[in-house]
Amino acid sequence: MSGLPTPLNASQDLTAAKALLMAGDAAGALALMRALVAAEPSKHELRYWLASAALGAGQADEADGALNDARLLHAFALIRGFGGDVQRLTKDPQYAVAVADMLYDANAIATAGVALSLAISAGHPDLQALFTYGLCLHHQGRAEEAALVFRAVTESDRTTAQAHEFLLFSLFFVKDGVRRHAAEAREWARLYEYKGPATALKNSREPGRKLRIGYVAPSFVRQQARQFVVPLIESHDREQVEVFLYPTEAAGETDWAQPVTVRAIGALSDQDAAALIRKDRIDVLVDVWGHNPGNRLPVFGRRVAPVQVTWLNYQQTTGLTNMDYALHADSVPTPGMAELFTETVWTVPRISAPFRPDPQARVSPAPSLASGQVTFGSFTNPAKVSDETVAAWARILQGRPGSRLLLKYSYYEDHILARVTAARFAAHGVDADRLVFDGHSKGEAYENAFGLVDLALDTSPCPGGTTSLEALSRGVPVLALRGETFYSRAGLAIVKEAGLPDLVTDSWDDYVAKAIEVSASPARLQALRDRAVAGFAAAPYRDEAGVARMMEQAYREMFELWRVKA
Repeated sequence: MSGLPTPLNASQDLTAAKALLMAGDAAGALALMRALVAAEPSKHELRYWLASAALGAGQADEADGALNDARLLHAFALIRGFGGDVQRLTKDPQYAVAVADMLYDANAIATAGVALSLAISAGHPDLQALFTYGLCLHHQGRAEEAALVFRAVTESDRTTAQAHEFLLFSLFFVKDGVRRHAAEAREWARLYEYKGPATALKNSREPGRKLRIGYVAPSFVRQQARQFVVPLIESHDREQVEVFLYPTEAAGETDWAQPVTVRAIGALSDQDAAALIRKDRIDVLVDVWGHNPGNRLPVFGRRVAPVQVTWLNYQQTTGLTNMDYALHADSVPTPGMAELFTETVWTVPRISAPFRPDPQARVSPAPSLASGQVTFGSFTNPAKVSDETVAAWARILQGRPGSRLLLKYSYYEDHILARVTAARFAAHGVDADRLVFDGHSKGEAYENAFGLVDLALDTSPCPGGTTSLEALSRGVPVLALRGETFYSRAGLAIVKEAGLPDLVTDSWDDYVAKAIEVSASPARLQALRDRAVAGFAAAPYRDEAGVARMMEQAYREMFELWRVKA
């Protein structure tokens, strides 16, 4: 067997390798695991431990290979478990795609990715399969691999801007992501932005008149953006602004407490949608969606309003030459940020959007008061759980003996993703029994999950947003890191303005030390929870009318710059 000695007792050797890894001797664990895998190459569990040891020993390439082997062997076992035909999976690409689609719909994204990789390796020509494979990689946090796949899709299909936008989104999560995204967004605009003659706008330049404000998004009352957009729309001063909404469909979008004009544009071409918006004589048109699926950025590319602004759900540049402003809170800008945007970065004080918590949000006491065990938690998309984040979280768990980490997201229902995540922590000396994985839930079960968390841990350099606000709305304090880029700072105001500036840290060392410090006792965690409850209630993003006045002022100032321009 490749010249390596066969272990005399595989079980004892695996136990010894785990013990070495937990004690910080990754090199010793790696030597044992190499011998174990050579002796029993078909066992995926051994491959995972080999990957952990290789990661801990700084052997990244070996770790990647071991993880790929582990995923493949594990996927075969899982697919056999629900009656799938593994032999057919390796020979019939159509069957592999069908199995993958079923797995993907069940949130088993890593297992689906293995099935799709087999179909693609067998020469399956369907771009949709390649696209879904990219999504599988992205959802696992394999951002560089996902970007390569999305680039292949983009280069194979230049007929639609949407395919290219998934490449843009994947670049949020790669190394040097904001710079790479900025360059790719400009390339997207070069390829797809409207280049025809401009249509003259007929907006009145009368000073001080009521402004006509338009918002563009697939929906305003569904998806997570509703908690930010709905309170703003409802709080606008109708003496100062007239509000127009341009969703995909009108159904469900017309029931508003104050007057709103709703014009569905989902069935319209970009040209026709642009003509409709121009006819409405919108003064300030606000893109709520960025390059996310369902956007209508090409309409903005046709210059349909004197002032065009991107806001809220994307944070980064659209790349469009006809997008005038990108609106951010003044806590976000960093040196060099302006050069990354084709838009002018317009800042507003403290926060850039209101937030309305779910009506069923419920505050509960710090769970460690009853259990005696400290529970850290993250409800963030696994795509945001960077290697730096894992290393910091592992140091926190080691520094707070007996504590655990709850990782909750729908994709953790995938056994492979959960096991890979555990392997990443094991590389830092944290055993799987310190980790709790939980999938999607709603209603009472979702509320109960927040009641299990003493301290929420934010990710970096890709921070949480809605997840942090949802935690704070239930009294769960959130620990954040002030990163080096504007994007990594997008969530700082959420924590700071909830009266918790001491939970905004300046380095990973500070982040780890703060988590260990505040989790010293259940009483201290409860005191922090009490502060979070009071701070969230008084946060400026809870002042819906105040945020609306601030936004209206920004819109008027933007419009005034256009109005007086020759």
